[in-house]
Amino acid sequence: MPAADTPWRRISYWFDNLPGSVTPRQPLPGDVEADVAIIGAGFTGLWTAYYLAALDPGLRVVVLEGEVAGYGASGRNGGWCSGFFAVSPESLSNSYGLDAMHDMQRAMRQSVDEVGAAAAAEHIDCDYRKGGSVSLARSASQLAAYQAELDGYRQLGIEEGDVVWCDAASAGALVQATGVLGGLFTPHCASIDPARLARGLALAVERRGVRIYEQTPVTRLQPAGPNGTSQRIETPLGRVRAPIAVIATEGYTARLPDHRRRVVPMYSLMIATEPLGEAALDEIGVRDGITFTDGRHLLIYGQRTSDGRLAFGGRGAPYHFGSQIDDSFEWVPKVHETLAETLAEMFPVLEGVTITHQWGGPLGVHRDWHPSVTFDRRTGVATAGGYVGDGVSTTNLAGRTLADLISGRDTELTRLPWVNHQSPLWEPEPLRWLGVNAGLLAMGIADRTEARTGRPSGLATAVGRLTGH
Repeated sequence: MPAADTPWRRISYWFDNLPGSVTPRQPLPGDVEADVAIIGAGFTGLWTAYYLAALDPGLRVVVLEGEVAGYGASGRNGGWCSGFFAVSPESLSNSYGLDAMHDMQRAMRQSVDEVGAAAAAEHIDCDYRKGGSVSLARSASQLAAYQAELDGYRQLGIEEGDVVWCDAASAGALVQATGVLGGLFTPHCASIDPARLARGLALAVERRGVRIYEQTPVTRLQPAGPNGTSQRIETPLGRVRAPIAVIATEGYTARLPDHRRRVVPMYSLMIATEPLGEAALDEIGVRDGITFTDGRHLLIYGQRTSDGRLAFGGRGAPYHFGSQIDDSFEWVPKVHETLAETLAEMFPVLEGVTITHQWGGPLGVHRDWHPSVTFDRRTGVATAGGYVGDGVSTTNLAGRTLADLISGRDTELTRLPWVNHQSPLWEPEPLRWLGVNAGLLAMGIADRTEARTGRPSGLATAVGRLTGH
């Protein structure tokens, strides 16, 4: 590979698997004027630019990216384009009402299909395969939890076509992991190659006239003044002035001055195996396009890639004091080793298989674990994020919603319950560091307790109430 590719190829298996070269676009050439300036060339920023350009082809849209398009969570995630929203249906219904909850669920399900349709329309080869997702119960406590979850769905009017109960045989037929007792299946999920989607989407927005400036970190956003003056976005290379600015930086939002307590960057880590032979693939039974997890509290997630690997990830990496983000945090040997051990425990045929890629990155978490899209027409500042790891499809919904909000359109999307939701700020340090890491520790303890006792953990239930799960 070209030497210039090296720093970008190491981002993830997905970046390493990109065809052609990964050459950064030109940085900001100096001071620029625009109608809309978007900070961040991940999924949120790119989808917002895409739909804004579709609504108004004459709009001058500029995207500023500190590294390269797709560098953040958009190019590092597990490749789940799912209908999952980070807030549970029960919590949504309690907060906003039953109809609003169903509107949000419907919008999320439609977003899964919209991503596939947009990728097809723009000829983006991102390996979109809508195979659904199965949540495996692999202990008595997990089985009881999923049965209770299903009962809750039915009471809320979520139908069998959206969430299906699987007995041990039908769940095992989807994914032949050890100890499967049953589980839940939803058809509303596609597996994708996220880096190919992000890079292809960047090309698509450029074809629509959007300008993307890479290797242009934003150091400050100066909001519009009371007299209708434009936003002033500061970078080391120049300023961008625009009446509207979109903050689309997800976990990296903590790097912006005055935003350090708005989003916590929480690390999720992943591994990818070598390409597996047909015999191993037949034995693990992860059929084409399906994604899988189980009922543990420290989330795991996996899929089968187009070249016959398993891409597998999970939580457990620590939160770093002061919402720090650093390349060195992407490799945590203990967590990566645990992921490999968990994969071999689930699929014994993979014992000793070569792990070719290890990576990680920060995702964004609001204090109430509630994603949101916001637009304040008075200040001209729009935001979206806090997806808690469910961002591949949620970002598409965010982009379409922000495009409608910015364009002044009153639509079904702009009336969804997450629009203009205001999450509280995270606590100042050291309370933030203590609280987040205590929560991670509690989830690990809960998993070990449930594995030992076979009963649901009261500790996990208490933490779940705090996070809307």
